[in-house]
Amino acid sequence: MLNNKSVLITGGTGSLGKALTDNIFKKWPKVRRLVIFSRDEQKQFQMAQQYPVSEYPQMRFFIGDVRDRERLVRAFEGIDYVIHAAAMKHVHIAEYNPSECVKTNVGGAENVIYAALQTGVQNVVALSTDKACAPINLYGATKLTSDKLFVAANNIRGKHNIKFSVVRYGNVMGSNGSVIPFFMSKRSGGVLPITLSAMTRFNISLQGGVDMVLHAMKTAWGGEIFVPKIPSYKITDVAQAIGPNCEHRIIGIRPGEKVHEEMITSSDSFFTYNLGKYFVIIPQTPIWNSADFISNFNAELVPNGFTYNSGTNTEWETVESLRSLIKEHVDLNFKVEQ
Repeated sequence: MLNNKSVLITGGTGSLGKALTDNIFKKWPKVRRLVIFSRDEQKQFQMAQQYPVSEYPQMRFFIGDVRDRERLVRAFEGIDYVIHAAAMKHVHIAEYNPSECVKTNVGGAENVIYAALQTGVQNVVALSTDKACAPINLYGATKLTSDKLFVAANNIRGKHNIKFSVVRYGNVMGSNGSVIPFFMSKRSGGVLPITLSAMTRFNISLQGGVDMVLHAMKTAWGGEIFVPKIPSYKITDVAQAIGPNCEHRIIGIRPGEKVHEEMITSSDSFFTYNLGKYFVIIPQTPIWNSADFISNFNAELVPNGFTYNSGTNTEWETVESLRSLIKEHVDLNFKVEQ
C-alpha cells in the first residue's frame, strides 16, 4: 500500500507517530518518503538518532505547527497519505487554556484539510478520542468538532481524488501522559493517586492503534469514523496491578473528567455498523451508496439504541492481564512489588 508512496505524520514524534514510523518501515521498506511534522525540535533530534539518514534516506523532519496553514501547505507538497495525530490532549490543561486547545485541535484540523485539498493528497486519516463522544470537557468538544470537520471535508473535495476518515479509540497503553506510566512513576513514593474508585477506561495497545490507522488508510471510502472493539479496565485494577503495596489514595475527579468513557452513543446507533473487528459510524449523508458499502463489507447495522461504554463493556482486563500487558507493551523489566 505505501511502497513508492509519500507519507506525512503530524505530531509524528509522539508515541503513536513513532510506532507508525516503525511499522511503516517494516511493512513497506520501499516507502518513497516519510515526513515527521511536529513543533518540538528536541523530540525530532532524538527521533532522528533512531532513524539515521544513512539507513533511512526516506526520512524527513519538518519543524512546524498545525496552526500554521502556510507551513502545512509547504510540507504537504508531494505527499500521498497524511496521518493527523497532532493535538493538545491533556484534559485539565485544555480546561485551563481553552483558546489554545481550540487553536490546535479545531484550527489545526481546518488547516490540515485545507492543505490536503491544495496539494493533491490522496488520503487523510485523523486520530480522534473516546472523549469526543458526548463530550463534557473542552478537549472532547474540540475533538468532536475536528471529527465533524474531517467527515464533512469529503463533501467539499470537488474533483480532488481524496478521502478523509477518522479513527476513534480509548486510552493507549503506555502512551505519553497516560495513567500506566504515571502510576509506575509514582509507585516508588508509596502512594498512587486515584480519582474515583468507580472510574473505568477503554484500553488499546499502541500496536492496536497503529493497526486501526492502517486499516482506515486501506479500507475507508471517505467519511467513516472507525471504532475498535477493545476491553475496559477499572482504574483500581490498574493501581493494584502496578502498586499492590502502595496506598491507593482517592483524590477526586479532575475538571472535565468522566467516570466512564463512551465511543458510540445511542444517537450514533442509527448509523453504526458492525464490521467484525471494528465498528464504523458512517456519515449521515455519505458521498457513496450506503447499500454498496454494506454489501462490500458485509456490514451489519447495530440495534437501535446501542451504546459502547467503558463502564458497561462486556470485555474486561483483570489485574493479572494488565500486568502481562504492561510487561509486553510498556516495560519489559516490570516486576510486581513483593
